[in-house]
Amino acid sequence: MANGTATQASNGAPVVWDLPTRLFHWLLAILVVASFLCAKAGGNWIDWHFRVGYAILALILFRLAWGFVGGHYARFRSFLFGPRQVVAYLRGAPDAPGGPGHNPLGALSVYALLFFIGAQAVLGLFSNDDIASEGPLASMVSKSTSDFLTGLHLRNEPILIALVVLHVLAIAWYRVFRRRRLVGPMITGRDPQAPPGAVSSRDDARLRLKALGILVVVSILVWLVVR
Repeated sequence: MANGTATQASNGAPVVWDLPTRLFHWLLAILVVASFLCAKAGGNWIDWHFRVGYAILALILFRLAWGFVGGHYARFRSFLFGPRQVVAYLRGAPDAPGGPGHNPLGALSVYALLFFIGAQAVLGLFSNDDIASEGPLASMVSKSTSDFLTGLHLRNEPILIALVVLHVLAIAWYRVFRRRRLVGPMITGRDPQAPPGAVSSRDDARLRLKALGILVVVSILVWLVVR
């Protein structure tokens, strides 16, 4: 056992992504798309845009907590790379980090998506459309402040779209040019392309119960904020 979170892989492919991390990934992807579609549909769909935004905020808070207490590869310390490591990876240096889990580029993508999606959800709490809809915290700030934050919310949208597109293109690039399958492990949790002896993350009932407890707590917190 390594730090109580992982073991050395023995039989079969090692577990890289625990179930809570996988569910977070796919739920966030679905909710981000749903939020975008609801916003573009307008009308009564704006109410659902807000509701989906609350769910996204809860997921982001969950992932931030999970980055400290989750499975081995879900923890931030497992994909915390400095500029030199990023440059070494880009140059293809033989000693550059690039094992199971997030490589340096993947890590930057994760951090960027967490930041900008989280910022978008928070900004939405203070936004308004000057017609009939406003975020649950818009009344706590001045109208000019709400308008300013609404502007940031709108300008952040193309940034998010660009990040998502780059994320998808990177997955395709790794599949075609590196022969590296990234989608499969995020579905099954196991990475058959991991090097021999790679660490296998915990993914047992106790870990999953801990994730459920965290999700309940952050959901209650979001509910208290937006109710």
